[in-house]
Formats: sequence, structure tokens, C-alpha cells
Amino acid sequence: MRTNTEKPSDPNSGLLQPWVGKAILLVDLDAFFASVEQLDHPAWRGKPVIVGGHADKRGVVAAASYEARVFGVRSAMPSVTAKMLCPDAIWTHGHYSRYKEVSNKVMQVIYLESPFVQQVSIDEAFVDISPTPHNTEHPVDIAKRIQENIEKLGVTCSIGIGTSKTIAKIASDMDKPRGLTVVYPGREKDFLAPLPVRCLSGVGAAAEAELYSHSIETMGDLAAADLAFLERLFGKNGKIMHIRANGKDNSPIITDEPAKSVSNELSFSEDLTTTQEVEAAISTMAAKVGRRLRTKGLKGQTLSLKVRYDDRSIKTLNRRLNEPTNDELAFTPLLLALLKDIWKPGMPVRLIGVGMSGFEESAEKQGKLFDFNDDQTPEEEIQPLLPDAEKRAKLLQAKDRLRDKFGEDAVRFGHEIQTYGLTTGTGAKNPTDYK
Repeated sequence: MRTNTEKPSDPNSGLLQPWVGKAILLVDLDAFFASVEQLDHPAWRGKPVIVGGHADKRGVVAAASYEARVFGVRSAMPSVTAKMLCPDAIWTHGHYSRYKEVSNKVMQVIYLESPFVQQVSIDEAFVDISPTPHNTEHPVDIAKRIQENIEKLGVTCSIGIGTSKTIAKIASDMDKPRGLTVVYPGREKDFLAPLPVRCLSGVGAAAEAELYSHSIETMGDLAAADLAFLERLFGKNGKIMHIRANGKDNSPIITDEPAKSVSNELSFSEDLTTTQEVEAAISTMAAKVGRRLRTKGLKGQTLSLKVRYDDRSIKTLNRRLNEPTNDELAFTPLLLALLKDIWKPGMPVRLIGVGMSGFEESAEKQGKLFDFNDDQTPEEEIQPLLPDAEKRAKLLQAKDRLRDKFGEDAVRFGHEIQTYGLTTGTGAKNPTDYK
């Protein structure tokens, strides 16, 4: 265990410092995708493993084991670069249903310790374990138990403990893998001060460069900077940065946060140029979104289509529906109609994305699924892929049941087979992006 004290406490010595006030954990699973692959393939343990897409098909690294990281391989790195750095690595495509299965087991372990859990991704969660009159167990002991119980599942985690989400998140990155970094109450500023500003959530490359141009390089510099000056530079984000750099973040653990959107997108190893290819890709993404909506019991009213072209430019169209839906057999034809506004046959397409949001909106009108302006495609020209709503519901229900029982690849339409044959083989870290 690492602390920010001069003489770190031995977690096994019984000499832990008293904890008064809030105690927030950030549980971060170590090289999660790669760790699950090593769990499922014992012969891969101790060897460099890369989860990602083809090096020769515009793929990128989704995850790398720590053995691969020694060679400089990192997430989001182009696969061709990773292959050059670590030519002997074991490569595998992502198995996201399996990762979700293990993630769910990890979350069950965490929920045994506290009901106040905010899962922020498939491999990260904040947990409030603040001592109370009825729960006086030391936060470090709880964190150790979480680590031990997660390791019994076959994967490991690193944990940061602090008085806020900001401190916990930064601390969790300090000692990987299997790290436990503790920042005791009252020591937040001392812990943060020497760290570079890029450690702060929300400070990307552009913000870092701007801060450096004003000689603000460390969190201590940021904490001491004039608030009004930061607000002039970054607007309201300047104030947020200043608060966090001073260790005063008090943002709460948000449990059961409502979903804001469900989306899915795919990049292609070769540009799509034909109507058949592009429409098949849209239909495939729509099926993914519909499936996830039904899994979460959601229906949305705002449909979106995203297209990235070969020059990396992006166009996105949104359309509000009159009625909430999770039926891709009904909304796919609208997506194909939207496509005509931003794409013509022959235009090279690099990426297709489909999304649904507006889960809390209420339909003011009934009877029409789509809401069109006068200059948009008339509704009567857009019909569901299967006109009978009852038959659509039964077909989707049967497909969902088969996938629930036998896996996501158990049933595929022809357009899905065609589409997945053209992808880079790379998947998103969080393919079920509900928040």
C-alpha cells in the first residue's frame, strides 16, 4: 500500500491512521480486457497480450497486458505501431460479452461492501465507504478486502482512497497493478501539489498546453492560480479545475444514474462506397442499439446517425420521434432516409454510428412514429421493415432470447455478417455506453 505520508502505513501492522469524514474509493481493474483473456487462456499468462484490431486494417489497441506495456504498447495506439513495438505479442479481438460477465461479478463484490456505488465504465467504479456510527471499519481494511475478493475472480484491481472522487481517481493511478494508494483526510493538497496538471480529470492536451503557456505546470501551481484568471481562460471549467486542484471536490457518488444515450459505432478496414455496404452497416448498428435499449428497458425519442468520411470529417443528423421506441425494425428505415441527406453512392465512408437518446421525453402526439418538417422525407414513404407491430415484437423477442441464451453471435442477419467482415476488428472499451 502506498500513502502520501513520509512513512507509509503497513496495512498489516494494525497501525492505520484514524479516518474522519468522507472516504471514497476508485476501484480500477488492471488491464481488464487483457487480464480476462489471460484468465481464460492460462498459456497466455505472463506473456504480452494485446486486445485490438488488425494491424493491417486501421485497427487500434483496446487493451494491453502489463507484459506488453513494457514494450511501450498502450490503449488507443494504432495496431501497426503496437505490432512494431512488440512483434511477439499475442493478439486477440475483444470478447465483450465475456468482459461484461466478469465486470458484473466484480460489481457484485463491491456492492457487498456498500450500496453507494457509481460504475463509471466496465472496469471502474467509485464507492462511498465513509465511516458512520454504525460502520466504524477502517476504509483501508474495506479496500483490502475488495482487492482480495476481486482477485479470487481471477483478475486484479488497483484502488485509490481519498476524501473525494478526484483524489480517489488520481490515487488509483499511482501504483499499478495491484496498488492501494491512500490519501488521508487533510493531506489532499500535499498529495496533489507536485503532480502534473494533466493528472486532473478534464485537463486534456489543449488545456495542458494553455496552462503551460502561463507557467502553470503542477497541481500546486493550478491551486495557487487566480480563480478569475482561470475562469477567463476556461469559463466554468476553470473554477472546477481550481476546486479540484485544491482538493475540495465534493461531487457526490451518483447511484443508478439515468441513461443519457445508447449508441454504437464501427470503423471499417476499407472505406465503404456502395449503397449496399453503407445501408448494411447502418442496419447492423441499429440492431445493436435496439438490443441494448431492450436489455435496459429503455425507449428513446431522439435518433441520431453519424458518418465519418475518408477525410475524417464527420456529419451527424438527429431526428426526434413522436413516440419512444426500442424497435430497430421500425426506426432503421428512418436512418436510411436520413442517410440520403448526408451521403451519396461513391462517397468513401470510414465509420458509421447510430444512437438513441431522449429517454425522459414524453410524446405530445400519438399515432405517428416520426416527426418531419415539410422539407424532409414524407412519413408515408418510410415504413417499418415489418409492417405488423405485433409480429415485429415477437421476432425481436425471439432473437433477444436466443442471444441471451447462446451469446450475441448466436443469431445474425445477413447484413450483420457482411458488416463485421469489413471492420477493423477493434471494439470500444465500453460497447454498452449507456451514460
